[in-house]
Amino acid sequence: MKNTQHDNILDSMHAVLQNEIDALEQVKMSLDETYVHSVETLHECHGKVVVTGIGKSGLVAQKIAATLVSTGTTAVFLDGGNAIHGDIGIILENDIVIAISKSGETEEILNLLPYIQEIGAPLVVITCNINSTLAKRATHVLYAPIEEEACALGLAPTSSTTASLAIGDALAISLMRLNGFTAERFSKLHPGGTLGRRLLLKVSDVMRSGPNNPVVTIDDSISNMLYQITTKRAGAVSVIDDNQYLVGLVTDYDIRRILENGDNILSLNISDVMNSDPTSIYSDEKAISAYNLMKNREKPFLVLSVIERRSNKVIGLIHLQDLVSKGL
Repeated sequence: MKNTQHDNILDSMHAVLQNEIDALEQVKMSLDETYVHSVETLHECHGKVVVTGIGKSGLVAQKIAATLVSTGTTAVFLDGGNAIHGDIGIILENDIVIAISKSGETEEILNLLPYIQEIGAPLVVITCNINSTLAKRATHVLYAPIEEEACALGLAPTSSTTASLAIGDALAISLMRLNGFTAERFSKLHPGGTLGRRLLLKVSDVMRSGPNNPVVTIDDSISNMLYQITTKRAGAVSVIDDNQYLVGLVTDYDIRRILENGDNILSLNISDVMNSDPTSIYSDEKAISAYNLMKNREKPFLVLSVIERRSNKVIGLIHLQDLVSKGL
């Protein structure tokens, strides 16, 4: 019994996915010049793109609007039900409207047509019914030839909404390419995402600076060096000269090496302990560059002294854990 139920579930899921795959194949086969003209019209828009729909199509419209915005096209979602109660005023003459309706006969969407046509906004329609009222009154019709829904009863919008969503994605990505939308610009619109952090965060945003920057002069005492390493909890300290230029770096590893050799570390000078040729990074470089510099080595290290490019002075220290905590 358990195996039969298990198999039935997998068979059902396979059938649904296959149905939706077939639906997308049908949409792909239906691509024609109308799609090209629609993208060109959207690209030439001097206002915003208003995406509207009702019910499940409304949810798809929300997602398409969000995708357009995140890929560089100004867009908003207009709830078709609320539109005739005042929200329709969001549509201006320089805008373009994308309306989504499987049947092309959705009453709430049809009620918008007189206003859209009066102000002269182009109308792009995504529908499964090319002979519908909405299709006949559209500037461009993006036909989704869906023969059946994936729903076993043929009632719940499934394959049709998948097709509409995919068409919306295709429009957004095509526009993104036409607009020359770059990863740098994408990151600015997604500062909280991983890509945003990788492209926007600079070393200066992450480094330990000011009173939190562990630093000693080369003539300082070993005891103060140990104090700085311990209290600043970085496991290292930058060594500078009187001009604040970097001349060395001391890490926990350097101290352990001295102690393992049986030497009295307090009898030594900082110059005897430090690495006199440490790797450093400029404060205006990307934080991800610091991460890669630390990790992409035969022997990765945990800290980098940070240098100000203009003055060439030490202004901070960055620890690998500081970068990891930022999600890099």
